[in-house]
Amino acid sequence: MKQIRNTQAKTEILTLINNSDVALTHSDIQKKLGDLCNRVTIYRVLERLENEGAIHKIVNIDGVVNFAKCGGRCSHEQHFHNHVHFNCKECHSVTCIENAIPEISLPEGFIPQEYNFIVSGICPKCSHA
Repeated sequence: MKQIRNTQAKTEILTLINNSDVALTHSDIQKKLGDLCNRVTIYRVLERLENEGAIHKIVNIDGVVNFAKCGGRCSHEQHFHNHVHFNCKECHSVTCIENAIPEISLPEGFIPQEYNFIVSGICPKCSHA
C-alpha cells in the first residue's frame, strides 16, 4: 500500500484533534488553522486521517460532524468506537466517554459491528457556570 506523505496541514490537523478534550468540527479546525490551508484541503485531510485510523467521526444531535482522536486500537480496516459520545446542549461540545459502554441487545440474526451512541445534556463545565 502506498504511503501518503505527511503534509504540514495533516500534521497540524492531527495535533489539534489529539490535543483537544472535545471533538472538533470542520469549522473549529478551519478557525484554529487560520490561513494554513483551505476548507477542501481540510476535508481531504480529515478523510485521510479517518481512513488511516487516527481519528473518528461523530455526528452530534444537530447533525454536525465532529472529529476526535482514536484510542490506538484503530486501523484503516476497522475503528473501535463503541462508546458513548456526550453532546452538551449549552456549549455544543461533543466528548468521547471511553469508560461508558452501553450494552446492545438485538433480535436473533442481527450481528452488531459498530454503533454511534450519543447522550445529550449539560457537560460539567456548563453545569458549574
